[in-house]
This record gives sequence, structure tokens and C-alpha cells, in this order.
Amino acid sequence: MPDSQRLRQIHAERFGAAPSVFLAPGRVNLIGEHTDYAGGFVMPAAIDFGTLVGISPRDDGRIVVWSENYQEEISHTLDGMPAKGNGQWSAYPLGVVWILRQAGYAVGPSSLSIEGDVPLGAGLSSSASIEVATALAALSQASQAAPAREEIAKLCQRAENLYVGASCGIMDQFIACNGAEEHALLLDCRSLEYRLAPIPKHVSLVIANTMVKHSIAGGEYTTRRA
Repeated sequence: MPDSQRLRQIHAERFGAAPSVFLAPGRVNLIGEHTDYAGGFVMPAAIDFGTLVGISPRDDGRIVVWSENYQEEISHTLDGMPAKGNGQWSAYPLGVVWILRQAGYAVGPSSLSIEGDVPLGAGLSSSASIEVATALAALSQASQAAPAREEIAKLCQRAENLYVGASCGIMDQFIACNGAEEHALLLDCRSLEYRLAPIPKHVSLVIANTMVKHSIAGGEYTTRRA
């Protein structure tokens, strides 16, 4: 996992404010491929790679996001945010803020710093990790109470579907919201009923990076889902 203290320091030096920091994990899937969007069963597990998002309020009406991984900053007025992603990394955090505001959550002007160690395009849900961590951070700045984790997962899925343009199912965001240490999660994607399944102490999950990259936004995934 990224170092939360390091991110706090980066954020404070960049934005002159002490941030609140939120974490969401990546995931590996044990059972069920292309079954979440079809209303089937899946069994993912959270992993010890994830994304940290630090957030602090602003007073200038803007949303400013710094990516430590990309060494890049983007800035928009909250009322002037683009209504669709541009295919860049910023579409994921901006999409979450956009969908939360569309859903009626009063997300205020904020500075965000993002750092993650989930390998990109490796099938470990780096996008959902960014989305959920951003949602938790943004909702902490909203005036009303945060929704249940199941609702947060659905909002993040909507952000990826509508704003990023990736036709993903609910599995990735759901496990990022509800995963637990030393457990897998059995999810019925029709009803969103789930239960945690303990992973025996003598069992280890080994993740092998084949170095084959993939993208849900466009390409064969979208064709298969259609």
C-alpha cells in the first residue's frame, strides 16, 4: 500500500492544508468472469495494493486534483466541470465528483492528492480503487450523511459507465467498498446480497503479472458485453 504519511506531506506542501486521507484496495477475482454485468455470481478478494486519496477544502469554488503517479495536476471550477471524461487518468476522480453532484450530494470545492500502487491495466481494478477512495474523500466534504457502502459502489460504477465510458459491472467497486482482510466476498450481482468467506490460514493468494495490458473503456470488453 502507498504510505499515507508521505501523501499527507505531499498534500500539505502542495496545497498548504492538512488532508484527511482515504484508502480503497484493488482486487483479484477468484470465481466469475463476465458474470457481474450479466447478473451472476462472483467471488473477488481485496488485495494489499490500493489507492490513497487525500482531501482538504478550498474556498475558490474549484476542484483541483494532483496525481503523484502521473506528476500532473488538473483544475476545474465545480460548476464548470466537463460532462464527460477525456480518456485520461483525471476522468476517474472527476467522474466520481460529477456523479455525486448529479445524485444530489453537496460536494464542495476541494484539493485532492492521489497515489496508488495497483498496477495499471493488469486486471486488478486500479480504476475502481481510485473511484471508491475518491468517493469516500469527496463525501467526507459533503454536508449530508454519506450513503451506505452498497450505494457508494453503485455511484462509482455509474461514474465509470457514464463519465469514463467504460461499461463495467458492479464487482470491482463493490469489493473495493466491502472487502475485508483475510476474506473473499461472494456477491450475487442481481440482488447485491453478499457474504464474506474466510480464506483459510494455510492458503495464500498469488497474483502473477503477465504484463498483458487491457482496457475496459472500448475494445473487446465492450464488444463482448454488447
